[in-house]
Amino acid sequence: MPKAYVFTRYGGPETEALTDVERPAPGLGRLLVAVRAAGVNPVDWKLRGGFRRPGESADRVFPAVFGSEAAGVVEEVGAGVTGFVVGDAVFGNTVDGGYAEYALLRADQATHKPAGLSFTDAATLPVAAATAYDGVRQLELPEGATLLVTGAGGGVGTAAVQIARAFGVKVVGVASGSKKEFVESLGAVHVPGGPGLAERVRAVAPEGIDAVYDLVGGETLAEAATLLADRTRLITAGAPPEAVAELGGSRVARARTSAVLDAVAGLVLRGALNPHVTRTYPLDRAEQALRTVEDGHARGKIVIEVNE
Repeated sequence: MPKAYVFTRYGGPETEALTDVERPAPGLGRLLVAVRAAGVNPVDWKLRGGFRRPGESADRVFPAVFGSEAAGVVEEVGAGVTGFVVGDAVFGNTVDGGYAEYALLRADQATHKPAGLSFTDAATLPVAAATAYDGVRQLELPEGATLLVTGAGGGVGTAAVQIARAFGVKVVGVASGSKKEFVESLGAVHVPGGPGLAERVRAVAPEGIDAVYDLVGGETLAEAATLLADRTRLITAGAPPEAVAELGGSRVARARTSAVLDAVAGLVLRGALNPHVTRTYPLDRAEQALRTVEDGHARGKIVIEVNE
């Protein structure tokens, strides 16, 4: 039986296990892939703790496989799927987890992996890079505008800074002092977080901030909002809808389409977007991979590499 890294109930790391699972069968609109790589994201451990994405209401069936994005090779094609055949290299959003030897992808949220894109890099794109892309496009900033990105050193933030820069937008990136050099290497002006954030941002951007892309929430989001004359230019992927709505902003509107995946893959191939995979782990070390992200020490993206 194939292996997968799962959580057996809602809770903390004590609920996790590497175990044998049934090989999934692709239903309507699904692709079964032999996973080559799976991206690790903060939402993975949040789901283990009982977090539900907007629109989700039903409890999970346990054991539940970790992971929301994967890249691999098509093993089977489900009913109603066109444009994919067995043997295709693909990447996309998973149906029931990606930390596994086999996973199901949603065909309408998957695309073909270009030959010049590694499986490891491709596995980072459906969640972090696509979220970054959706948010930057949502803001519709003209060339020369200035965007403030909070959480600029994490997976989504790293991509958001680079995508905004590719569109000709100036970026001020908020991150811890330890990530200063990294954030600056992405093309952003670094500003450390914490109390007094707005004053520090005004010092490096005296002409003002045109929009805020928040990935942190809480006090950071609240203080960043004070920098905007037009609060409709405030978006977040780091705070609940009600929290940002109180400040006059909104959540990032996710597209979750194959077209977005093609767009971010194109940016990687052009050299405009570097996924910055800073560490990889084999499936039997998925626990360490998840701890690296959950402990908040990850810089860039962490990936689990599965089948060779």
